[in-house]
Amino acid sequence: MGEKMLMKGNEAIGEAAIRAGCRYYFGYPITPQSELTAYMAKKLLKMKDAAFVQAESEIAAINMVYGAASTGVRVMTSSSSPGISLKQEGISYITCSEIPCVVVNMQRGGPGLGDIQPAQSDYFQAVKGGGHGDYHLIVLAPSSVQELVDLTMDAFDLADKYTNPAMILGDGLLGQMMEAVEFKERPKVELPDKSGWNLTGCKGREHRYVVSFDLDPNILEKWNLNINEKYKKLKEKEVRYEAVNLENADLVIVAYGTVARIAKTTIQMAKKEGINIGLIRPITLFPFPEKIIASTAVKTKKFLTVEMSLGQMVEDVKLAVNGKAEVNFYGRAGGIIPSPEEILKEAKKYL
Repeated sequence: MGEKMLMKGNEAIGEAAIRAGCRYYFGYPITPQSELTAYMAKKLLKMKDAAFVQAESEIAAINMVYGAASTGVRVMTSSSSPGISLKQEGISYITCSEIPCVVVNMQRGGPGLGDIQPAQSDYFQAVKGGGHGDYHLIVLAPSSVQELVDLTMDAFDLADKYTNPAMILGDGLLGQMMEAVEFKERPKVELPDKSGWNLTGCKGREHRYVVSFDLDPNILEKWNLNINEKYKKLKEKEVRYEAVNLENADLVIVAYGTVARIAKTTIQMAKKEGINIGLIRPITLFPFPEKIIASTAVKTKKFLTVEMSLGQMVEDVKLAVNGKAEVNFYGRAGGIIPSPEEILKEAKKYL
């Protein structure tokens, strides 16, 4: 058994990152994730061979991440929705350079500056690239403070394994809630050696360069195709999801993060009324759990995707279902959280 403690979600991410070997953090405060920045400052500034910088802007912070990650160290940044928007160019550069790092987004209502309430309206930004070019982030979607811990640690391993940025996509509610968490002993993972590409000074060897462009379109196309091969491997090996009550379900809810927790209460309420509702909770948003949704659509002909947005993940659910079942949508926007009763009322419309 590991060590258990009561922690706020944002601070739990920070502790998990440090225990995963992150010693470099560059960020800029924004609600509702500022406690994470503060936690990293409190911890890293006391450690040797570590660095914490509150940058002058989000743009500066992501470029500091780019520089530090180029040396092969474990590095993280975090923000919330509009701050992540400002980081997108840097994230695209890092992805093209094939350098690992971890980015945390505790989503809030938008568009624009929005508000400070929880939302899920950054799904497109997270899983479809967000910046320019053909690329993806590895996107992990926790639904509890314990998962914030576990998936943050996993994010560093996956980023190193695939030399690609990984994102923790949470929301303001997860960041602010407090739950008991356990920091378990983790098995050692075989990770690729970084000594072939990291920048550590010449030290008697040939110069190395980390660049994110090539003016020859034939070379740049090969570069894109090489990166795409990693995404194919991710789809084969790294898909994660939770399936609840799928056997003989009258309707299946697809939801992630905070909304999936709420949907579990909806399932219990429906059961008391003799209604059998299942749940598919994507844990990896990229790679998306297409196969479990496709196979479920063969048996269950009614789906309801529920999000704290006006409909984003629902498009990927429809693609996975591929016309084999009816896909409906229910969402709340602007930082409003749907209740279990609302979701049940909506589900009943399709039964």
